[in-house]
Amino acid sequence: MEPASLPICVAALYKFTPFADHAALQAPLLACCRVAGVKGTLLLAHEGLNGTIAGTDAGIAAVLDHIRGLPGCAELEVKFSRAPSMPFHRMKVRLKREIVTMGQPQIDPLASVGTYVAPADWNALIADPDTIVIDTRNDYEVAIGTFQRAIDPQTASFRDFPAWFRARREELLGQGQTPKVAMFCTGGIRCEKSTAFLKAEGVERVFHLQGGILKYLEEVPPEASLWQGECFVFDQRVSVGHGLVPGSFALCHACRRPVSPEQQAAPEYEEGVSCPACFAERTEEQRAGYRERHRQEALAAKRGAAHVGAVMTEEPS
Repeated sequence: MEPASLPICVAALYKFTPFADHAALQAPLLACCRVAGVKGTLLLAHEGLNGTIAGTDAGIAAVLDHIRGLPGCAELEVKFSRAPSMPFHRMKVRLKREIVTMGQPQIDPLASVGTYVAPADWNALIADPDTIVIDTRNDYEVAIGTFQRAIDPQTASFRDFPAWFRARREELLGQGQTPKVAMFCTGGIRCEKSTAFLKAEGVERVFHLQGGILKYLEEVPPEASLWQGECFVFDQRVSVGHGLVPGSFALCHACRRPVSPEQQAAPEYEEGVSCPACFAERTEEQRAGYRERHRQEALAAKRGAAHVGAVMTEEPS
């Protein structure tokens, strides 16, 4: 299906801005989303907000109007894509310490951040042999797609990134003049913190992809692209490709890893129960529990209801 023919609007957004009382914003924002028929997850913290929501075009517009009325959010940037059906089961507005968890409370993206690079200029930067290209996402995200020449830190969580960089700093940067460092993530938010972190560590020539992979896939045509594979997203679409068209991966609801079409054909794959990556990590008793959960989800879907166990992990960590 062409993106324009897909009925559901998906909006990925974030904004670093200091909220004096972020808890007071929770109830009105949740009420607005429910009235608009919008579902997904929004995170609120003292440092700002982050999340992905989906609904009708009119519903998304109403929620974005509300968010842009919050302190410091008038210039909110949003990345839009389309989905064939609602990719979320319910609406959640959560209060957090950080809107993306790095575990470095002293890092302030509003005070210091890397240089933004537009998608149209990204290819030239990462093709330069003097540029170190780092994928800041989690290992299971990198596994299904990344940019040419990108280093995979093989981190299970964004919290692991600072320790990884400090351990590899000398190897990465070498001696003498510091090379350029270009970093990227799904929508840009993790790079707001990772570039600020590198600058706090004394690295000055730091760049990141403005709008993240999603903006690049939206704006750069396949024939000019240096992206390889698909991009993992934190909703029921699982992955998207160029033009933000829904991709070919499924989600293992046991381990939350993406599952390729080839892996879905493996004997270890059972929808809702197991995949080749996690089959040896789980007991048969655990798989029996997942099997029952999957059965309950299917029954709920037939009734047109969402089963509580069917909720996707909608934000990275």
